[in-house]
Amino acid sequence: MTLMLAWNNVRTNVTGFAASFVAVVMAVMFVSGSGLLVVAAGADDELNGIMGLLVLSALMSGFTSIFVVSGTLSLHVLRQRRTWGLLRSVGMTPRQVRRLVGAEALVMAVLASAAQQRLMPWPRAVAGVVALAGGVVLLWLVPQVKPSAAVPTGMGATMALCVGASALGPLLLRGMGWMLGGPVALLDPGTGMLARSSLITQPRRAMAVASPVMLTVALACTFLFAVATSDAAAGVTRIGPSAWVAPALVGSAVAYTMISVLNATAMSMAERAEEFRLLRSAGAQPGQLARAVCWESLIVTCAGALLGTGIAAASLTAMGKAVTGELWFAYSLPQYLGLVAVCAVSGLIAGLLSTRKARNGPLVS
Repeated sequence: MTLMLAWNNVRTNVTGFAASFVAVVMAVMFVSGSGLLVVAAGADDELNGIMGLLVLSALMSGFTSIFVVSGTLSLHVLRQRRTWGLLRSVGMTPRQVRRLVGAEALVMAVLASAAQQRLMPWPRAVAGVVALAGGVVLLWLVPQVKPSAAVPTGMGATMALCVGASALGPLLLRGMGWMLGGPVALLDPGTGMLARSSLITQPRRAMAVASPVMLTVALACTFLFAVATSDAAAGVTRIGPSAWVAPALVGSAVAYTMISVLNATAMSMAERAEEFRLLRSAGAQPGQLARAVCWESLIVTCAGALLGTGIAAASLTAMGKAVTGELWFAYSLPQYLGLVAVCAVSGLIAGLLSTRKARNGPLVS
């Protein structure tokens, strides 16, 4: 019965599940492609020299896929809180609701999360603290292990810290939204204040968009700059095709997470159609709402980038200590700014496109 109800929900709400479906399809392609690349390289002696990078890339692909798909499903579940409340009001028990969510996730063939009722449910808080603790332990271990194992250990620390920061993200983003939104509210009082208020009152929704940005910056920077640090410590200068191996490997992960940024932003903005129509009824102009959407997207991108930068810097510093003996690591400012710029542009495009009808269309849907 539950499985049939879940199937009917998916079949009759194709638009609502579209972003989740895209995330699943891309995850399958992403992980399968990485696995085939590793298998193919194992059969070619000429590629043995970069096998370590390929394996790390495959692990990063799997982690990114799980992270993004879970985040997308969490946002989808969050959007249906009214539906869950209606089902509860007609007699469905919390256990039955959880079974329905799980059944929908099974139909979509992805991992799902339970319907959340508070800003920070205790299971999520516990998971976040445990993940952060695990990341800190791995950071401590990085300088203790052999130099050849420093990069994999550092990548593990980055992944653990990303999980912890994502779990505790609503609490973090509420404070970061207040601080980052302050200058915006002063610069553009009306729309800036609206953007900051939206982030403060709905930090879980905002974190669903900030998480892929954080993941992109943290993993991409850790992977790219760890390779650069190892090369600098060994006195290796890569030229020609070999110089593009690391950027090419991380490029697929960046492309996938950019799709998740587009999905998450579009989903979070699309559900606010009534909110924008209400603001228009109260006198807000379409141009003002467009500025509010832009400010909100930029603040969320900045928050995610700051979290990802902090995580990457911690892991890279530990790896630099392991391979050079100093608290130092190599980095490329253009590559870093490029990552952040791509995230920001993706969020702006998705936010403006998904709210266009609500901002400019009729006041009655």
